[in-house]
Amino acid sequence: MDNDPQVDLLIDLFNRLFLKDYNTELVRGEGEPVYLPADDTYPHHRIVFAHGYFASALHEIAHWCVAGPERRLLEDFGYWYKPDGRTADEQVEFERVEVTPQAYEWILTLSAGRTFNFSADNLSQNMGPSQRFKESVRARVVELISQGMNARLTAMSEALQRQYNQPALSQSLLEQAQ
Repeated sequence: MDNDPQVDLLIDLFNRLFLKDYNTELVRGEGEPVYLPADDTYPHHRIVFAHGYFASALHEIAHWCVAGPERRLLEDFGYWYKPDGRTADEQVEFERVEVTPQAYEWILTLSAGRTFNFSADNLSQNMGPSQRFKESVRARVVELISQGMNARLTAMSEALQRQYNQPALSQSLLEQAQ
């Protein structure tokens, strides 16, 4: 379990922003990340991120920001996921569905003053993120910065910028981060 003290600040920040209005809390996990909707045994939706890692928390928050109201009622938002060990065709599908979540994650990472790393999530097959995937994610970030973000992503991004004394998002900031 990572002991980054900033993780506790991130948990507190997210929960202050979203627990009341979205009934969703960010939770430090010990295993694989998972999104769990509220049920009869637990009253809040939970974003459980892996091993207390700050980057994992941002990635899972990004998935939550992408998911619409119906998907936020499904475990792991009802998304397809095949773990490490995907074939080349499965990797192409993984990259296709990860463009927007990783673009959101990049925005959140910039907002927190941290370095973004692409994730191909397929280490056993020696498949890193493809150049096409990287370009697609970057293009999506540029689009979001120039055309606007949804309310949850905007709120989280702005709160991180305030917390970490970071400038407003811009295309030049994105270029500096590469």
